[in-house]
Amino acid sequence: MRHSVNSERPTAGIRAVGRFVPRTEITNEDLVARFDTSDAWIREKLGMHTRRVATADQWTSDLAVLALHDACARGGVDPGSIDLLICCTGTPDHMLPATAAAILRKADLHGIRGFDINAGGCAGGVFALDVGAKYIASGEYQRIAVVIADTVAQALDPADRTAHALFGDGAGCYLLEPCATGPALSPTLLRTRPDLYYTAHTERLPPADGVPNRFSGANYMRMVGGGVRDFALEVIPEFALEVVKAAETTLEDVDLIVSHQANPALLLRLMDVLGQPRDKTVVVADRFGNTSGSSVILALVEAVDTGRLGPGDHVLLLAFGSGMSYGGTVVRWCGPRDFGPVLPARASATY
Repeated sequence: MRHSVNSERPTAGIRAVGRFVPRTEITNEDLVARFDTSDAWIREKLGMHTRRVATADQWTSDLAVLALHDACARGGVDPGSIDLLICCTGTPDHMLPATAAAILRKADLHGIRGFDINAGGCAGGVFALDVGAKYIASGEYQRIAVVIADTVAQALDPADRTAHALFGDGAGCYLLEPCATGPALSPTLLRTRPDLYYTAHTERLPPADGVPNRFSGANYMRMVGGGVRDFALEVIPEFALEVVKAAETTLEDVDLIVSHQANPALLLRLMDVLGQPRDKTVVVADRFGNTSGSSVILALVEAVDTGRLGPGDHVLLLAFGSGMSYGGTVVRWCGPRDFGPVLPARASATY
């Protein structure tokens, strides 16, 4: 993988990734007790057997703080050494202030800038990474935490059995720093297809039992599963070829393909359409559910923990979600030798 870049501009590498999923587990048996469905149908059609969901007192920022701490622990860095925190979410704690501010407050981090982005839900796994990488390239920041967190399972129509079978809650975190050994991220391709504005939207419904959805009143997320399936199998394969071509590599030459975890059954079908072996991807949605934007990071952590991804490997990242928005990049996985010395925590600044 080769790049033509201005050598004076810093280029980002991923020092570490971290994740957090809530302890509360919803099994297929739990769903069968609540809805007119079956364990066999869920496993066959979706490939899922459990999903994790936040409790009533767990907010998006709570999950995000724990993912941030996990990434810092894995990277051997002090959270206080972060220059900038970017939170990507479609389920913020509140409309205002930014969930990034809540994360910094709960993590007891002061003198650090923070802001939110909403990058098309499930597409955030690549969109938010690109935002963070561009801030590293500005030369103004030496360590950026990009936290992607959602509590989508709290924003579902209580009567929508398919959505409850699909979605879980979770958070992931990229720690980005300038890479001393050359570019680690290939050109990132981002796309938005407003003509396919059909996959996830809010619909005003009477609140269940008179209690409105805590994020958006009586608005619940709805998903057109057939549209997502067709998009993933008809648009993403050609797009994946564009991404690897931009990285001057091929699907055969990348070591791993990590896609948004829409559902395991769809993910494996996508690998078949790509003409790649199924064991060249990572599946975590069978246990965690579709965790929206964080799902790519959850899968990356799984790959690192199981020894399937290590320094020098190349991984193709693909993310797609409501909009339809989709993005992809090829990442050279970094190790400690790709970065400078670990920075200490800075003294708190006064604004």
